[in-house]
Amino acid sequence: MIGKVVLLGIIGLFIVLFFSFVPVGLWISAIASGVRVGIIDLIGMRLRRVTPSKIVLPLIKATKAGLSLKANQLEAHLLAGGNVDSVVNALVAAERAGISLTFEQASAIDLAGRDVFEAVKMSVTPKVIETTPISAVAKDGIELLVKARVTVRTNIDRLIGGAGESTVLARIGEGIVTTVGSSQEHASVLENPDDISKALLEKGLDSGTAYEIISIDIADVDIGRNIGANLQSLQAEADSKIAQARAEERRAMAVALEQEMRAAVVEAEAAVVKAEAEVPRAMAEALRSGNLGVMDYYKLQNVQADTKMKKGIGSGAEAFADSKK
Repeated sequence: MIGKVVLLGIIGLFIVLFFSFVPVGLWISAIASGVRVGIIDLIGMRLRRVTPSKIVLPLIKATKAGLSLKANQLEAHLLAGGNVDSVVNALVAAERAGISLTFEQASAIDLAGRDVFEAVKMSVTPKVIETTPISAVAKDGIELLVKARVTVRTNIDRLIGGAGESTVLARIGEGIVTTVGSSQEHASVLENPDDISKALLEKGLDSGTAYEIISIDIADVDIGRNIGANLQSLQAEADSKIAQARAEERRAMAVALEQEMRAAVVEAEAAVVKAEAEVPRAMAEALRSGNLGVMDYYKLQNVQADTKMKKGIGSGAEAFADSKK
């Protein structure tokens, strides 16, 4: 009796382990959906540490959508680190939208780190990207703040290796700055903002990117600062400082020249005083040597006294004239 109980326990444990290891319910669902997946294949997935539901359920979805996929393809993509469900959803969406997309393309896009399902949806329903206000200056010096709306859709063929959204926005900004900068007056840009759109579309800004630009619409154009006037003001201020520096340099040179002239005058006066100090000695020497007589000396004294008197009279007359005024 005890042997039968042990045997039944072992059989029950074996059944539990079998059904926990082998997804029989998933196998029945696959058979009912027309997907050919054997029990051995499911056991092999378990042994390869692959969750069978991540392979069988997307395979059922693909089969119901009319796609011809194999379990080995999905399992290989999953083992490579891909998202099987996203790839199958993208293939189903592409099939419904009439977009040519193979499993190899979808798996490569997914392994490249892009959301392939989102890319297919964007290819069917274009996305609108709005730029931040872009500052551009016309030739008359007026700054314009331009905001654009760019309608793009995914280019499946260039999705691998193609530049992203940031590159498109950067090229749009560069095109706006170039177009506005080539305008003679800012008023012409305000009158015809669609000229910016036409110029940008002609440049082929989507080349080398993962997107195809459908349209570029100028959403808003605002007037910013008067850059030209600010630059002229700064230039005038700089010129004024340069002129002041040059004037200060000339003034310093004039002061230095004046000081040199005053020094020369002082030196000349000192030389005169020195020469006048030598006169008495020379006269005494002339008297001793007989070159100058006593009468000549008295005559010289009289001339000097007469000169002093005339200077005194002249000074008094000038003072009297000044007092009358």
